[in-house]
Amino acid sequence: MCSDALKAAYAATTGFFDGVHKGHKYIIGDLLREAQAHGLSSAIITFRQHPRQVLQQDYIPKLLIGWQEREQMLRQSGADRVVMLDFTPAFARQTAGEFMAFLRNEYGVKRLVIGYDHRFGHNRAEGFDDYRRIGRALGVEVVAGKAYTENAVNISSSVIRRLLGEGDISLANEYLGYRYGFSGIVVRGRGEGRRLGFPTANMLIAAERLIPKRGVYGVEVSVEGYGERFSGMMNIGCRPTYGGTAETVEVNIFRFDEDIYGRRLSVSIICRLRDERKFASAEELKQQLTKDRTDILNIINR
Repeated sequence: MCSDALKAAYAATTGFFDGVHKGHKYIIGDLLREAQAHGLSSAIITFRQHPRQVLQQDYIPKLLIGWQEREQMLRQSGADRVVMLDFTPAFARQTAGEFMAFLRNEYGVKRLVIGYDHRFGHNRAEGFDDYRRIGRALGVEVVAGKAYTENAVNISSSVIRRLLGEGDISLANEYLGYRYGFSGIVVRGRGEGRRLGFPTANMLIAAERLIPKRGVYGVEVSVEGYGERFSGMMNIGCRPTYGGTAETVEVNIFRFDEDIYGRRLSVSIICRLRDERKFASAEELKQQLTKDRTDILNIINR
């Protein structure tokens, strides 16, 4: 048993918590209330890797946030402790009972708050009644967390991923409780935007990050090495006017024209303006981009 488990007994919850959205914060609220009511410390126990990345070697998840960002957000949630475990093949082979015994023995877990749709253990074979039965034998009280609902929808990471895939950034942001975004390294592109008077930063983004539906978005931008945050517009698509086929993410930062190749660019999405489409000429595209910029600034400034 680790030394920390000897110092404190915990109420804990466990899960992947991708996005740390309103639904997750609701279950964490249940955890904090359970801990306070029973005189326990509170712990959130999660994993760095998405379990399917370990179970399926060729699986590339589409995640809302990276593990470092997830850890930071969980540490700001009010829990006394956040534990980031490595999900390994050995972990994947554990039964629900073995995992619960691990939580009790290694982290002093006395109460376990389980989200309404959360399952764990080898092949996720057991359900909540099984967890309660196993917990009684181990001396761990298992408590059912409630779903968080808005618009008659149980808020979950999968719901938010679907909304982003459909381009409904407004509702996705509402369910997240913050603006969706991502970051990437600026790499060289083909220079078409600069020739139109709209220089773009081409972002190289990790394969496991979820990219929303193709289209034009209004964004707030942070550039590595610059303290100021900028407004901008982002295009996700394949540049059909120029005959492109590969998907790119390009950001035009308003009132900014610095050499930022190799720097990290972070965007948070304010709105989705329109679908990507093919224009008859570069001049027609330029006119549309001018209108897009005006429309985005009007949305930001209203």
